[in-house]
Amino acid sequence: MTSTSSGTLVRQLGLGGAVVTGLGSILGTGVFVSIAIAAGEAGAWVMLAAPLAALVAIGNGMSSAQLAAAHPVAGGTYEYGYRYLHPWAGHVAGVLFLTAKSASAATAALGFATYLLALIGVDDGWRVPIAVATVVAVTALVIAGVRRTTTVNLVLVALTIGALLVFVVGGTVSLATDDLDPARLDMSGFAAWWRVLPEATALMFVAYTGYGRIATLGEEVRDPRQTIPRAVIATLAVSALLYTSVAVVGWRLGGIEWRVDGADGERINAPLAALLDGPVARVIELGALAAMVGVLLNLVLGLSRVWLAMGRRRDLPHALATLDDQQNPTLAVVVTGVVVGAIALLGDLRLAWSFSAFTVLLYYAVTNAAALRLPAADRWAPRLLSWFGLASCAFLAFWVDGRALAMGAALVTVTVLGRIATQRFGARPSDQR
Repeated sequence: MTSTSSGTLVRQLGLGGAVVTGLGSILGTGVFVSIAIAAGEAGAWVMLAAPLAALVAIGNGMSSAQLAAAHPVAGGTYEYGYRYLHPWAGHVAGVLFLTAKSASAATAALGFATYLLALIGVDDGWRVPIAVATVVAVTALVIAGVRRTTTVNLVLVALTIGALLVFVVGGTVSLATDDLDPARLDMSGFAAWWRVLPEATALMFVAYTGYGRIATLGEEVRDPRQTIPRAVIATLAVSALLYTSVAVVGWRLGGIEWRVDGADGERINAPLAALLDGPVARVIELGALAAMVGVLLNLVLGLSRVWLAMGRRRDLPHALATLDDQQNPTLAVVVTGVVVGAIALLGDLRLAWSFSAFTVLLYYAVTNAAALRLPAADRWAPRLLSWFGLASCAFLAFWVDGRALAMGAALVTVTVLGRIATQRFGARPSDQR
């Protein structure tokens, strides 16, 4: 097999492929897991948290789109931090992304395994082995190439959207034929909305961040200046509509069933399917399985490109920048799969999602800060959107679970100390912009 460490990735994704990639990254763990966790924290306020998180995502999405169009290379905010802020900002952003999204990918794998076991009625003891096996299979698919990955994505996204539409339509019909219990809309039990709403919004925000996969694939998108902004806007519009519809219908059906069971917070109770009966519930369960695989697929794809970018600058071993004879970063993909599989072995869904929320919010704070440094010629959206995104991320980051906050702070500290040690005692990373 021929390999190269200096080649560039092939631009083969058009608008449709970029939108499918974004939707495949968004419509999965978010709608089948995140809404359940957010509802457990905020009750009926999740109906407001979903659109609020979408507004924050729009601010961040516009910053990401402008940066990706102006600087269309693999790596996302890792590259933008280097180019527009400082090498330290890029390095920290890269580590935040790798850690946060590896945890999200592991959550998707565990979610897939849990829904599968619920569907076939097998003991939950197989959950972790199935999750790890799923990671291995998806990693192999990504190694096969982006074009094949996009085809699989299209099928998974179609199944997921179909299942969510079945839920919304089926739930609406059920509501039309049943008497609505006013208690289902009672929000008085969560009087401290000022506390629960920010946390629920932070948890829901993670569910929208799949648009970032479009930016990290900037080096593989055709006509990125036109394609990336359009793809981000289309992806966020579709996902926001679906999330808000699901949140409203789900809560009206009796959203108290959207919960994570068990004192350890590990077992998902198939929250959407539990609200309906019969064949409709089975369709939703199958859609959940497709969605989880879609999220895992796109996260492995996006993560590998950040491993690649950090290898190019020698912030990580330079071997990660190696491309095979098909111009695919095979080694980076393999490393991604290994890390995600290792996290899946731990199996704590709730903590993993909260940790993802904190680190992703910090990551997008760097994104917005970089967008504020864009030259006027490269900016097509108002600076106010980037300021809004930066302020929102900084605010929401400190409302997540205290354990996740402490873990994230420790991660940033270790990252900074590690870079200092590398620069002082080892080979100096490339700081070129």
